Amino acid sequence: MSLPHARTEPAAAGPRHVFDGRMPTAPGDLRMEARGITPVPEDTRYGGPGRLFTVWFAPNLTMTGVFSGTVGATLGLDFTTALAAVVLGTVLGAVPTAYLGTWGSRTGAAQMPLARLAFGRAVTVPGVLQWLSSIAWDALIGLFGGEALAQLCGWPFWAGVLVMMAGQGALGVLGYEVIHRLQTVMTFALAAAFAVLAAKLVHGAHPAATATVHGADRAGAFALTCTVALSLALSWAPYASDFSRYLPRTASRPRMFWCTLLGIGLSFVAVQALGLWGAAEFTDQTAHGVDTLLGGGALGAFGLLAIALSALCSNAMNDYSGSLALQTMGVRLPRPPAAALAAVLGFPLVLWMHAADTTARFQNVLLFVGYWIPAFVAIVIVDWAARARARGGRPVELSQETDRPQSWWPALTAFVVAFAVSVPFMNTGLYTGPAARALHGADLAYPVAFAAALLVYAPLRALRRPRTADGAAGDGVRG
Repeated sequence: MSLPHARTEPAAAGPRHVFDGRMPTAPGDLRMEARGITPVPEDTRYGGPGRLFTVWFAPNLTMTGVFSGTVGATLGLDFTTALAAVVLGTVLGAVPTAYLGTWGSRTGAAQMPLARLAFGRAVTVPGVLQWLSSIAWDALIGLFGGEALAQLCGWPFWAGVLVMMAGQGALGVLGYEVIHRLQTVMTFALAAAFAVLAAKLVHGAHPAATATVHGADRAGAFALTCTVALSLALSWAPYASDFSRYLPRTASRPRMFWCTLLGIGLSFVAVQALGLWGAAEFTDQTAHGVDTLLGGGALGAFGLLAIALSALCSNAMNDYSGSLALQTMGVRLPRPPAAALAAVLGFPLVLWMHAADTTARFQNVLLFVGYWIPAFVAIVIVDWAARARARGGRPVELSQETDRPQSWWPALTAFVVAFAVSVPFMNTGLYTGPAARALHGADLAYPVAFAAALLVYAPLRALRRPRTADGAAGDGVRG
């Protein structure tokens, strides 16, 4: 199995034609993008690294981040300690995401298709998980967006969610350039909206000055708060190069890295700090609770509109990347209807989450959708580094002649082992592992999975090298 090769001419009819298709040609080209997982040819790329800041900043200004920020206070941490955990976790999750994002301009490929290099045919496993995760995130974020829209317009909840899903699905269908342009505009609009919410909280909320937990319990609460923040930032890692694959190869990779890191880091820290500051006011984790907090009226309506728009921005990216994951799995569905499918499937999941204890289901889904990601990140980074080392330090550059996939079993073995090893360290409302209990609630599943995948995959990869085009054993690349 290999990545579909870049090409400049229209795709011929055949088994791969659904992976090709029309591409945006310049900033502001808002026609529908039909391009699937086929790498973007070098001579059709455009844009600069600066647009990565806005595409990663706006989608994180959601109530999902705000309500996640309340975790530290709920666990009994004081504001300063909880904020330190939020910052640490966010940075730890944003760094690998920013690094993976630099691969887009080098290869012209999206993140999950690039994982074929490490996983070979087994890429179906992370592909399925990524596709399911995109639908789960649709529900996590659409829950608040649909509720806000329903309350704003006086509709029943299901109608608000239906309109929300239709809007985000349409944006996912239109694709790359429309999403980039939307996030540029919404960076300013949503930043202003959340600034208004922050100003309201500053005068009315009183964050905890002292902790109610101490000793080992406090350390456990710190670790769990850090993990929740890390899970938010790292959740973008399997999407990372999806939104940089049209950038020219000459785009500065350090600038790409920092624009992505700052976009993710600043937005997530801001919304989680807001939730932490007003944790006592956010006991009702619903759009109605935010409306009440803002005092209703015009200000409340403004807040509800901001919640709905922020959900729209974030879920459009989920649907877009979900469509690429579906194609990576081998499903021969054109990218636009594949994006629409993710939105359609997210609708019943939102209704399920809303039907019972919303807070509990929200927190459980939030953690479970990300436990597979640390092992995935470790495996693809090890593979990338090995290929670069074989090239004398030069990064991977996809073409028709280079970079053949690895055998499937080393990556899949490491992936499964890493997840299994991390299970005892998990701490959710549905399951708390023995290691997490012994560590006073600390959820260390993410770093444990990452370390385990590194330790297992690196030696297995060295044992099993791919076959080159001429049949000789090698690293799968040729100069």
